Amino acid sequence: MDANGQSAVFGRRKEPHTVIIARGDEIRHFTVRPWMMAFVGSAIAAVFIGYLLATSYLVFRDDLIGATTARQARMQQAYEDRISALRAQVDRITSRQLLDQQLMETKVGELLARQSQLSQRHGRLGPILERAEAIEPEINTTPPDVAPADRTKPEDHATFVGEKSMPQLAALVSLGDSHPPAFSGWSTRADLPADASAADRADKLFAAINQSLQDIETEQLQRLTRLADTTYENADAIKEALQAAGLPVDSDFGKDESDVGGPLVPVDRATLFDTKVKELDEALDQLDHLRKEARRLPLANPAPGRSVTSPFGVRTDPLLGTAALHSGMDFRIPLGSPARATAAGVITKAGWNGGYGRMVEINHGRGYTTRYAHLSKVGVAIGQTVKMGDVIGQTGSSGRSTGPHLHYEVRHDGEAIDPLRFLRIGRKVEKYL
Repeated sequence: MDANGQSAVFGRRKEPHTVIIARGDEIRHFTVRPWMMAFVGSAIAAVFIGYLLATSYLVFRDDLIGATTARQARMQQAYEDRISALRAQVDRITSRQLLDQQLMETKVGELLARQSQLSQRHGRLGPILERAEAIEPEINTTPPDVAPADRTKPEDHATFVGEKSMPQLAALVSLGDSHPPAFSGWSTRADLPADASAADRADKLFAAINQSLQDIETEQLQRLTRLADTTYENADAIKEALQAAGLPVDSDFGKDESDVGGPLVPVDRATLFDTKVKELDEALDQLDHLRKEARRLPLANPAPGRSVTSPFGVRTDPLLGTAALHSGMDFRIPLGSPARATAAGVITKAGWNGGYGRMVEINHGRGYTTRYAHLSKVGVAIGQTVKMGDVIGQTGSSGRSTGPHLHYEVRHDGEAIDPLRFLRIGRKVEKYL
């Protein structure tokens, strides 16, 4: 059996591989063992597997990094979109606030203009109301048939001229600072819930103040109308009383509504206010004129509260006992009592005048004169101007008289007129004079 061979029983033995390297005369050889082959193969396999793992890791890492980057990009985009939406919303809110502020400033300007107009109207109403009160204090009172709610009370004067609206307007002006707490006190007044916005409260407050100013304007117009109507009624009462007695009255004055007409032309409140002021002014002019005309007539009683002992007309003469014309009225009055003028005028006679005794004669103009006879003392001089109610002397029994009394005459163009007619008219128009 060969020494290098294998037995038939145990099989053929594999010989290890021998690697021979020849380099010139030098020859080298080494034997490659199986475990060395296995080690080299394992090392190569390990390197290959490591390479594959490294490559896979790098590939997957790039994918993970890309996914993370994409996710971050999407999140950033979402944040940017949200920021843009919020910015747009802020811009809209800011624009709305600016618009609301501009609207509020415009409304405040309108209200302040109306307030200024009411103040100007009050400046015009002041003198004419003072004039109405000076001419007739009761003109400023509301007629009895007017409902109490329509009456203008003294404490409501500020409301009548719009002065109570100024604090509210000042509160509205503060809106320009965009401070909602400025309206916290108006929630109940504006009938809004506590969580209502400042704009809603402001709109409600604007409406309330606007309505208040409109009510003030309406009250002004109503009061002017009432004053004008009352003034015309007083003037008509004086005029009708004078005309009924046949006394002269200027026909140029009067409110004649019998013949009217023309196209219908609507007017605004400003024009209507001017018209009402002019109407009241004309009514006061008419009443003033009629009062002056009436005051020039001898309508007052020369001896108020005294009884008449002898009226005007034919009577039995107290001294002769025959029928005679009594040209005046005799008033029983104690000796030394004051004799007063029944109208304004100029003294034309003052002294002894025959059967009149001591007498004073007053010329009232337009042909009317009055005489005061049987005086005990004359207290005026010829040419002196007197007013209604001035004392012109003292009563007595001078001249053709049977006892202390006042003989009173009214004459027109020298002709005696029954003084009773004037006294009756005087009682009717006394409250208007």
